[in-house]
Amino acid sequence: MTAKSEKIVREVLERCDVRIGGDRPFDVQVHDRRLYDRLITQGTLGLGESYTQGWWDCDAIDELVSRLLSVDAASIASLDFSVLWSYLRGSLLNLQRWRPFQVGQQHYDLSNSLYAAMLDRRMIYSCGYWQDAADLDEAQEQKLDLICRKIGLKSGDRVLDIGAGWGGFLRFAAERYGVTGVGVTVSEQQARFAEKNLSGLPVEMKLLDYHKLDGLFDHLVSVGMFEHVGHKNYRAYMQKAHELLADDGLFLLHTIGGNLSQTHGDPWSEKYIFPNGMLPSVRQIGAAIEGLFVMEDWHNFGTHYDRTLLAWHGNFEAAWPELAPAFDDRFRRMWRYYLLSFAGAFRARKMQLWQVVLSKPGVRGGYTRLS
Repeated sequence: MTAKSEKIVREVLERCDVRIGGDRPFDVQVHDRRLYDRLITQGTLGLGESYTQGWWDCDAIDELVSRLLSVDAASIASLDFSVLWSYLRGSLLNLQRWRPFQVGQQHYDLSNSLYAAMLDRRMIYSCGYWQDAADLDEAQEQKLDLICRKIGLKSGDRVLDIGAGWGGFLRFAAERYGVTGVGVTVSEQQARFAEKNLSGLPVEMKLLDYHKLDGLFDHLVSVGMFEHVGHKNYRAYMQKAHELLADDGLFLLHTIGGNLSQTHGDPWSEKYIFPNGMLPSVRQIGAAIEGLFVMEDWHNFGTHYDRTLLAWHGNFEAAWPELAPAFDDRFRRMWRYYLLSFAGAFRARKMQLWQVVLSKPGVRGGYTRLS
């Protein structure tokens, strides 16, 4: 089958102007001809795994992936059983509820040292806002301030951060806007770091599943967490947010989104990076908030994620000599592929980044859009 598979793969690559053995950064160097059959039968899972295993190389994986997505290259994998399995799991099971701490243990608990080396000084693991930013630190600070302004934070407000990471938003909001608050995470490493990071401030971090939250908050934010909720739980998530939000408060949802409504994630990403992760669509979010919230504002700055991921990748590669003793070369290739393939997906506009501002009764007189 290899000769036939190779012919199909080469034809697809020609459509997006990528050459096997070429000398441009986005051209592919094939080291193992088994790659062709694997791409036909395993699609994106085979592409990512084969790179991690050293079967092929490319100097600009981000641009390669962007070009592949532009011609819907995944459609060549007509026998892609990994997608079928992912679809069946997403349709029949509710792993996000059965295993709410799995993504924390597999991804976010990897190493605080890894994330400290890769991220900005506040350790914000979500898309930066680059409109007037010169570097990653500025982009993340601008994003945090944008969130605070969009929900109208003021001194004395009590804020809930659902999926609070290492506590960066809560620290920023407490220091700059004088708020109190609570954050929740399913990562032990994040909770342990945040306990020290937030010391002395009127905010606290809890190692807790969001379903177990109670209380009432002036405002809610959720930044880069909704991708872990799962399509079966979108409505319940919004019902919980509605329960926790004061009647005159605002809820800002910051999430990666997909162009199509899906009930599963990408097979490679699910297996190696974000277990049980999937991207919501506009329709799915709309159905989840119907009758609960008024959608006051919907802001898409997905192109900013391309630059954010490239900044993370640059930091990761620069820090590799210090990180290498804790990881192996297989991990380095996997992590590089993760960061650069995601950058390519945003560049191709197959993934979006949305900030959605929601209110319970609707803002009297209308909501003022900020940017």
